[in-house]
Amino acid sequence: MHTEHKKDHDHDGDSGGRGPGHGHDDDRGPGHDNDQGGGGRPKTVTIYVNTRPHDVAKEEISFEEVVKLAYPTTPPGANIGYTVTYQRGHGNKDGDLVAGQTVKVKDGMIFDVTATDLS
Repeated sequence: MHTEHKKDHDHDGDSGGRGPGHGHDDDRGPGHDNDQGGGGRPKTVTIYVNTRPHDVAKEEISFEEVVKLAYPTTPPGANIGYTVTYQRGHGNKDGDLVAGQTVKVKDGMIFDVTATDLS
C-alpha cells in the first residue's frame, strides 16, 4: 500500500544540476542520503578546503569556520591574516569570503585559504 515511498529515497533533493565532474558523490557511501529528511536538519555535503575534503552538515559556513578547517592551529604570537576564496558556489559562482561573512555551501564547493604574516 505504501510502495510509492520506496522510490522517493533515490531522489536527491534539488541536485539535478550537478552534471559531470562530481564523481566523488559515489565515494561518500550510503549514509549521506539519509541526512535529508525530517527534523529540518541540513543535508551533509562535501566541501574541499585547500584540496582536502570535509563533510559538513549545514547550509552555510562562515569565514572563521573555513579558516579553522584549513588551519586548525595558529602559531602562538603569530600575526596571521587569511584570504578565503571559493569556487563552484550556488549558481556556479566564485567569490571571496571575508571575516564575519557566511556563504551557502553546496556539494563539491571548493575553498582556497591563504595565510599571510601581517607583521
